[in-house]
Amino acid sequence: MANYLTDRGFSDFVHQNLAIPKIYDPMNWKKIPLDVARTLKLDMNYGIDYVFEVEGEFKTVQERFREMKYNHFSDFTIRYRRDGNPFEERHESEYYKMKAGFFTYGITNGEKSNPTTCTDFLKFAVINLKSLYQKIEQKKILIKDNRENTCQKINDILECPIKYNRDQSSSFFPVDIRILNELWGNEIIISQKGFL
Repeated sequence: MANYLTDRGFSDFVHQNLAIPKIYDPMNWKKIPLDVARTLKLDMNYGIDYVFEVEGEFKTVQERFREMKYNHFSDFTIRYRRDGNPFEERHESEYYKMKAGFFTYGITNGEKSNPTTCTDFLKFAVINLKSLYQKIEQKKILIKDNRENTCQKINDILECPIKYNRDQSSSFFPVDIRILNELWGNEIIISQKGFL
């Protein structure tokens, strides 16, 4: 529970103090206030953290923020499976349930244990998930359990390896932002800082 509270506190702080003024305000995305019950339902069932409005259109967003020790990575990650979970209905993770239209991923200049040290993003990217998932359906992005450590571009195909958390509780796959940009540019990357 302590890790969840630390993670939640960090994410909430970064969302309010960095993401709103440094990512969403410059794009003219206005946050729609939601009650707690609706927010929990959207998150648990659809992988949606926030809803924004821009020019009469709604934008649904999943967010993930990291502390500065992750700055050397050039990818964002999506949780994939939890096959070790005793409840079969919980084996499929974020990748399978996420219905958000956009994924905002950011690496801050501070530490998760002390969110007030976070004053800016070292890197961030806003990813169009609809376009990303289309590329997966078209087999232009492959998620493969190939034991590779990083994404690779092979004949204009982006191969993303399945990686396992140290405790084997779950798996995830990284998506390299530089390769995404090389292959599809702003079709998938809506906004970014520091990755390119």
